[in-house]
Amino acid sequence: MDAKKITDQISVAPQITAEDVRTIAAKGFRAIICNRPDGEGADQPAFDEIERVAREEGLTCRYLPVVSGKVTDADAADFGTALMELPGPVLAYCRTGTRCATLWSLSKAADTPTADILAATKSAGYDMAGVVRRIVNGGKTPTDTGDASYDVVIVGGGAAGIAVASSLKARRSGLEIAVIDPAGTHYYQPGWTMVGGGIFDAETTAKTMGSLIPKGVHWLKSAVAAFEPKDNAVVLDGCRVVKYKRLVVCPGLKLDWGAVEGLVETLGKNGVTSNYRYDLAPYTWELVRGFKGGRALFTQPPMPIKCAGAPQKALYLSANNWERMGRLGSVDVQFMNAGGVLFGVKDYVPALEKYIDRYGATVNYFHNLTAVDGSAKTATFTINRPDAEPETLMTEFDMMHVTPPQTAPDFIRVSPLADAAGWVDVDQATLRHAEYDNIWSLGDVMNAPNAKTAAAARMQAPIVAENLVDDIDGKSPTAIYNGYGSCPLTVERGKILLAEFGYGGVLLPTLPKWMIDGTKPTRAAWILKEQILPPVYWKAMLRGKEWMAKPEKISAS
Repeated sequence: MDAKKITDQISVAPQITAEDVRTIAAKGFRAIICNRPDGEGADQPAFDEIERVAREEGLTCRYLPVVSGKVTDADAADFGTALMELPGPVLAYCRTGTRCATLWSLSKAADTPTADILAATKSAGYDMAGVVRRIVNGGKTPTDTGDASYDVVIVGGGAAGIAVASSLKARRSGLEIAVIDPAGTHYYQPGWTMVGGGIFDAETTAKTMGSLIPKGVHWLKSAVAAFEPKDNAVVLDGCRVVKYKRLVVCPGLKLDWGAVEGLVETLGKNGVTSNYRYDLAPYTWELVRGFKGGRALFTQPPMPIKCAGAPQKALYLSANNWERMGRLGSVDVQFMNAGGVLFGVKDYVPALEKYIDRYGATVNYFHNLTAVDGSAKTATFTINRPDAEPETLMTEFDMMHVTPPQTAPDFIRVSPLADAAGWVDVDQATLRHAEYDNIWSLGDVMNAPNAKTAAAARMQAPIVAENLVDDIDGKSPTAIYNGYGSCPLTVERGKILLAEFGYGGVLLPTLPKWMIDGTKPTRAAWILKEQILPPVYWKAMLRGKEWMAKPEKISAS
């Protein structure tokens, strides 16, 4: 826990854990303010977890969630009111502490000289120069000039962002590139299914962000507040402005845990888990390993989601473990699928259906999870069958694996870069923005009709790098994306169905059929997933080594 003192009344900190609360109490703090919305990060404890321990320690808590980069004057006023009402000293936290420092600065704008605001926040390690600019400009952040400028700015330091930065550096080492991402840890998220299945340890899926940023690339550890594409500018938390010549947008998507009533409060307890969160994937394995029998629900929300096969991967690995333990006959396995098909590419469905039959699972189509009561062990689903009136079903469970609803991040959905549905609007072949010629997008956040997987990002990164360099050279884009995505469906321990496909569900196998027939579960595909793909991710993809991912070129006419 790294608390930074701004005044005697208020200190700010990056994300805290429940274990940190006792230290906070011991340091003399009497109240905690949370400025981070639940579900913002893949490794973030819910506010309820923090508040539960805080009450035990006699601390007062206040939940004032503010969307990253979207600090309003009303938010600042609420923060100022809280500081007056709460017993001090107060510790406020968010992802990095910047939001809290911004809220404090804006809340003091009316009665504190801007020089004093700058001095107090600087002593705590937060640069509020941009916030002061906003204050003196009547609440607006000017974007005609910037605090920094780069040849290429990349928004997002996940798989797509690091890979495209490395691919660009491999092509043009002299480019001044900045990656913007507030996270201190980078995760190999495809490994979390294996963590939940008892195969990987969670720690092997995480590395520090700083160790992965390519040499010579600047890392701006901040969140994006807004895009101003007409000024070639990105506004960051703290109202700082970064200018660019070319922009790449790939921040991933938002896991909307709060869209399911009661879910946030019960995650990680009452038998409710999810492989979509770093700290919960081990709880999945804990539940599976100790499950003696009863009803196990596995949910899948409406598309699009990150890795469309992951919800049923959790089902298959769990059921296979119960089968191996001799307990499967005592388990009622229910797959609650908001969609109408088992998998979106029909060629893979027959093999998957055999595993559904083998594990005695019941597939319930058009069932969308809307509420959870963890203490009562009940889940509520809305059933939306075609040409039928919506129905509501409440069912009991003993264990439930939840895949949360997913959307584009808030700062993307409200930006000029988004289409009507909130995703970054691109040409699906070149991945160039549909309106702004100096902007590209890749990964989960853009609107091309492909599967949202790490394998897709691995193919997209060299294409974006190639086309961006073409643009620097004054040429039209020469690399095209065919929609490739891959989903290794872990149907049992030791066997995987390797689904590889592109736009329109066209099969796009990487290896010859005699090596791996993707329509059938194979041991070879399991070895690929377990032993080969992790080092390929860390040592090739993120380092700009485009193994089996060279861009397909537009043929000359």
